[in-house]
Amino acid sequence: MSLIVAARFTTFPAAEDAAQRLFNSGFVEEDVTLFFVNPSGQHARYPIGGDTGTDAEAREAPKGAGKGVAIGAALGAVVGVGIFTFFGSPMLVSLIAAGVGAYVGSLVGAMSHTRTGGRRGQHEALPREMRDSGVLVAVHVSPDSQYDAARVLRDAGGSAIERATGRWQQGRWADFDPTQPPKPLGEFTEKHA
Repeated sequence: MSLIVAARFTTFPAAEDAAQRLFNSGFVEEDVTLFFVNPSGQHARYPIGGDTGTDAEAREAPKGAGKGVAIGAALGAVVGVGIFTFFGSPMLVSLIAAGVGAYVGSLVGAMSHTRTGGRRGQHEALPREMRDSGVLVAVHVSPDSQYDAARVLRDAGGSAIERATGRWQQGRWADFDPTQPPKPLGEFTEKHA
């Protein structure tokens, strides 16, 4: 595993300036790379996009749909029986009313549980990815040069300076995972950008 120091920049020109400063400080091109980190949820970890297989807010929707079917069918049946009794309509109307009630109830039940997870008025805080989007400048360093690289990145306007271990192959951070929170590098944890 390689030792890597990285910092986030808001623009590509700022990141390119930081890379040039690293080169001027003695770091070689094979040890410096820059790339854009997408905003949270837009890392396309799945074929249809996104970072997770399910939406945390929709976890309780099947329970709500089940409750809605039962309640909607019962209310639909009551309405159907009422129509049958008062208007002399065929019994088929009662069955259709029960079916429509079940369908509408399942939709209402699923939607009511999608936003609140089945708890009215209580919203859980969604887990927030700790890595902000932006242009990341990553430097393959040795234990002796890691603080020099961090200092250059900080002085160039970098923020969220971090230290990581990973695979550095062909001049880039090969196993970078944007969904993992960064591990701040000691004295360089304050943000400057």
